[in-house]
Amino acid sequence: MKLDILAFGAHPDDVELSCSGTLLSHIAQGKTVGLIDLTRGELGSRGTADIRDQEAADSARLMGAKVRENLNLGDGTFEHSNENIRKIIQIIRKYQPEIVLANALKDRHPDHGRGAKLVSDACYFSGLKKIETTPKANSGQPLSGNPQTPWRPKAVYHYIQDYNLEPDFVVDISSFLEKKFECILAFKSQFYLPSDKEYAAEAQTPISGKDFMDFIKAKGAVFGRHAGFDYAEGFNVARTPGIENLFTLR
Repeated sequence: MKLDILAFGAHPDDVELSCSGTLLSHIAQGKTVGLIDLTRGELGSRGTADIRDQEAADSARLMGAKVRENLNLGDGTFEHSNENIRKIIQIIRKYQPEIVLANALKDRHPDHGRGAKLVSDACYFSGLKKIETTPKANSGQPLSGNPQTPWRPKAVYHYIQDYNLEPDFVVDISSFLEKKFECILAFKSQFYLPSDKEYAAEAQTPISGKDFMDFIKAKGAVFGRHAGFDYAEGFNVARTPGIENLFTLR
């Protein structure tokens, strides 16, 4: 299945918190979207990895993503290694996205910056024909058949997460803010839901308080303000983007 956009997150819910409005907007425009989680978030203070797996699947359905896969690289322990780069290359070649979205270049959680570098490098190496990969079965054993075709996405954009980084561009999500919150709150074990008492007794974290969604909404308003949007999501680039028409800029 070829996809238009492939969004990677170091943890389940990274994508929902930081760029799900952008994905929802593009899905509404007829674009196809896939989600790839690098880890199962097994070190999270609340819930379990199994619970996060189910929540991630529920959120993907709400969003309308075509696929969601988890590479299970190890929460907090995954490394920038040849082995992990190859695992991501296999995914990129499998779905052949035009655009890849990845974690913030720098952030509070060490996995975010490390994941950003890992995905960005894999996107480059995925275009080299001398790096050969074959699809993997669930067992991890190569499947028979021809090696995957080299593929390099046209662009890699890094969504902004916890740190208040200065965006290189913003995407209007004004019409999709409420749906974004639905996707986020599919992760019931992680966030404040007054109607759901199941996780009320679990450890409190910086994202589990009832004020956290207000923070996400306010951040969206700040990103949108200078572009004239009610709400937006911010992105950084490692390569200067080009445009063909000055009138497309806000």
